[in-house]
Amino acid sequence: MNTTHLPPSLERWIERDPDPETVKALISLYQADPAEAERLFAGRIGFGTAGLRAVMGPGPNRMNRVVVRQATAGLLSWLRERCDTPRPTVLVGFDARHNSKVFAADVAREVADSGGIALLFDEPTATPIVAYETLRLAADAAIVITASHNPPADNGYKLYLDDGIQLVPPADRQIAAAIDEIAELHMAAGDAERDRSVVDCVGRGQPGGVIEAHSAAEATVAHRLMAVATLGEGSRQVSTLYSAMHGVGGRAVVDAMVEAGFPTPAVVAQQFDPDPEFPTTPFPNPEEPGALDLAFQTADEAAAQPEVILANDPDADRLAVAVPVADGWRRLTGDEVGVLLADHLLRRHGETNGRPGVVASSIVSSRFIDLLARHHGAESIRTLTGFKWVARPIVDRPDADYVMGYEEALGYCVNPAVRDKDGITAALVMAEIAAECRRQGLTLVDRLDELSGQLGLYATSQVSIGFGHLGVDEQQSLAERVAVFSPEELAGVAVVSVEFLEQGRRFPPTAGVIVDLADASRVIVRPSGTEPKVKIYLEVTSGDRAFTDLAEEKEKAKNRLAQLEEAVTRSLVG
Repeated sequence: MNTTHLPPSLERWIERDPDPETVKALISLYQADPAEAERLFAGRIGFGTAGLRAVMGPGPNRMNRVVVRQATAGLLSWLRERCDTPRPTVLVGFDARHNSKVFAADVAREVADSGGIALLFDEPTATPIVAYETLRLAADAAIVITASHNPPADNGYKLYLDDGIQLVPPADRQIAAAIDEIAELHMAAGDAERDRSVVDCVGRGQPGGVIEAHSAAEATVAHRLMAVATLGEGSRQVSTLYSAMHGVGGRAVVDAMVEAGFPTPAVVAQQFDPDPEFPTTPFPNPEEPGALDLAFQTADEAAAQPEVILANDPDADRLAVAVPVADGWRRLTGDEVGVLLADHLLRRHGETNGRPGVVASSIVSSRFIDLLARHHGAESIRTLTGFKWVARPIVDRPDADYVMGYEEALGYCVNPAVRDKDGITAALVMAEIAAECRRQGLTLVDRLDELSGQLGLYATSQVSIGFGHLGVDEQQSLAERVAVFSPEELAGVAVVSVEFLEQGRRFPPTAGVIVDLADASRVIVRPSGTEPKVKIYLEVTSGDRAFTDLAEEKEKAKNRLAQLEEAVTRSLVG
């Protein structure tokens, strides 16, 4: 292909891109809009909270085979310096998105070309199953090609190290630097054959590596046995409806439910099989408004109404829960699900184990978890957002039992054998809680109300300000307002403290601000680590104040949350 009319950076990229589709897309884009094509080469995807995640397409700012190969070569360079063995074992999993299998094969090839051992899953697999296998197989690292709950056009590259947890500083910075070095050498290399690996291009290959098939079916069985073993004793009689959200969790969840002794769950048939187009939910995030509408419709049309709806996101690491209410269905908030799980598991822990219990949660999760932990004689540990932090006490606190960890974005770790979000095992435990409530003549909402009556009412909500559609100047202006957000009052209540998280007083420095008000309300503002949006987390509480009418107190809390949302949004957006 003659590319001499292209700028040098684009020519070099095309010489090294083994994918004819992205080559064609880049040439077509340059012919239509040269400036836009060259903008794809202004920097590269940052290696951050979730590894890599971006829209698929050509250039270093997109997810593609060149970026995947370069990232893997950089990781292997870092691993060889860190590991005792010159032949690191890397587990490679992938979801059912477009190009996931191809990207995973490229990862495995890079591992083998560098002299390592690549264990490549033979079928699309849920992310928590890969996380579980990382520890079970004692792998030096694991990579999952997934974009989790992002739109269909995206893909990503998620990394676990040998402790089974996502990486934290300084490892993330070190690996990012190694990737940048590899990428620079690779793109500056001479006339490389287009389908040669990155490691060979920069002269770092070590002969003797292998690629072995790793059975997704066997791994799923092993994880399922672990998930079932997480449960306690008691009735399993509860009717459930499950949605896989067009992802890879369906068979794993249904089989685990049956093996655990629950009635076979009904399923949202249109969303059960993997489909990379996500035809019924273009933004397949169960947090998003409308994402569960098809599940609600399926439940309403069923001959017998299910008692609880369970839904995973496409890679099955998150769990959404919905319950019937007087006027339809209500999705429980991530905090409500976290509280139900924590109360259930803490009660069981207190009955069976003399070691101190620990629950971990992100700083944007409800403070109710602190009260609940103290109520059960356990310790509550607050962390930065992201399960690379929430799971960290599993290894940092060997003196204690890690009972569970959660973050309000529907992520729950209910068994430390998976040191990340696990929407499959969490679904089993939620079904167990629903069955227990059913046996007691309660609903899940009743159980939440009981806890509020015992310990106090905490109500939370969240609002996001998307900025992907904004121009560069508008994005910068919003970022600056977030960075200095320090109001004197919000919705008529004085602010008593402001903590800028970048100052790193209690946690490693990160973007965001915590604002506490005189009435014990709290507002947290932070940029998302995986999406172009600013997230605003709101919490109001009755605190120690006694109340006699819970329904009235809930209404007050609802109104107060709405007032805070309006005040904060007005301050940031105008």
